[in-house]
This record gives sequence, structure tokens and C-alpha cells, in this order.
Amino acid sequence: MRRLLASLLLCATPSWAEQPVLRFAIAESWSMPLIRIEQGQPVEGILYDLMQSAAREAGVRPEYHVLARLRMQQAMEDGDVDVRCHLATNWLIERPGEYIWSVPLMVQRDLLVSRAGLLDPVDASRLPAQAIGTVLGYSYPTLQPLFSRGQLHREDSRSQQLALQKLQAGRYQYAVSNELSLQWFNRQLPAEAQLQSRALLEEQNLGCVVRSDPSRPTQALLRALVRIKQSGEVERIVQHYAAPTSPAPMVIGSHQ
Repeated sequence: MRRLLASLLLCATPSWAEQPVLRFAIAESWSMPLIRIEQGQPVEGILYDLMQSAAREAGVRPEYHVLARLRMQQAMEDGDVDVRCHLATNWLIERPGEYIWSVPLMVQRDLLVSRAGLLDPVDASRLPAQAIGTVLGYSYPTLQPLFSRGQLHREDSRSQQLALQKLQAGRYQYAVSNELSLQWFNRQLPAEAQLQSRALLEEQNLGCVVRSDPSRPTQALLRALVRIKQSGEVERIVQHYAAPTSPAPMVIGSHQ
């Protein structure tokens, strides 16, 4: 009797392996709170939880492909991945027609950051010639004219966390960081040593692009992303990793 019940249950419940697969691109340069990678696979973080939630809602099995940031666009164009998240429309050099944009999911605020003790307001366009801590493969539209004319110079690191560690160690006077990563980094520091925001450089909506392929459950995932956004699930995921004890970064300057 027990064997019969077990057999009926297995027949009634689709197995994980039977679900359609969607291949998610993961940038190896992402760090917490966006994502943590162990043994080549993501295990936690805002983007991991978001992708897991969307996959469950869409009834698909997520497959994660960890790639160098500079390889992600080529992987999209070659059809090696189906979904790429944490992306703004102006970050893509080319807009592949076979991909569809999701609804906006999050807002990213990019900040010019310094060590504690520097209190004066900062206008990035008036900074003297110097290196600025940046992340390899990341685009900084507001600072790009300054990089192009040689007023400022990029000092690239493999990840956002490493760029902030170098700032803390005094490798340079300023670095660029998104607000969430700055808050996460400051969790480990006493209040008097926390890195500080000096200017808001960029604020933009981020979403996902999903491969438009009849053989892939594209529309199911796009609808799932709409539902988890409307339900407040995205905000709950972000708040789960937020640092409630860290003070909000001081923002000096206007949105450019």
C-alpha cells in the first residue's frame, strides 16, 4: 500500500529534472550583498535569491553560468545564456534583438566614496588628476568624459569589494561603489572607520534581459518577474540583506 501511494505521489508531482531549464548569467565580479559564489556556483545574495524566486514562480529550473564580466555580452549574443539580470539599458554596447527586457526590478545608486575624515563636498568634475577605484568591466557614464580626457584614471579591481578594500588601505583617495555594496562593506567597520559617500554619480533602474526563443520559457519568466515585483518580493529580498545598523551614506551633489 505504501509503495502504491509513493508511486501515485511521484506521478502527480513533476520532478525537478523535468522542469524546463533557463540559463542565468552570473558575473564573477559580483560580491555581497549581490551574490556570493562558492566552488563556481552562487549560494546566496540579493541576485541569487531574486533569480531563485523568479525561477520557482515561473516553474523553471535555473542553471547558473559564472562568467567574466567582459564575457557576458558575448555569451548573450552567442546564445550561451538565456537570462542576464542586474542590467541597465545603457550598459549594453549593442542591443541584441533576440532578448526581451523585463520590468525594472531595482534602483542602483552609484556613489563616489572616500575614507572617513574627508568632510568637504566633492564635485567629481573638479577633482585634480588622480586614480579612481573602479571595477573591471563596469561602465561609469558620469565619469567617462573625465576618464577620456585623462583628468581621472581608472584603477580597476576584479570586484566591488576589492575596490573598497583598496580604498580603505589608502591605494587611492576615491572609489566608485553602488550603495548596497557600500552598506554591506561598512558592516564590518566601526562607525568612525566606515567609508563615506561624497557624491551621487548615477541613479538608474536595473532589470533583466531574457532570451526570446520559442523553445525557452521566456514569457513565463517575464511574467514571474512582474509578479514578484508587484508582490513586494524584490523589496523584501533587498531588505533581507540591507544593513539596518549602518548609517545611510551622505550624498553630496546632484544626480547627473
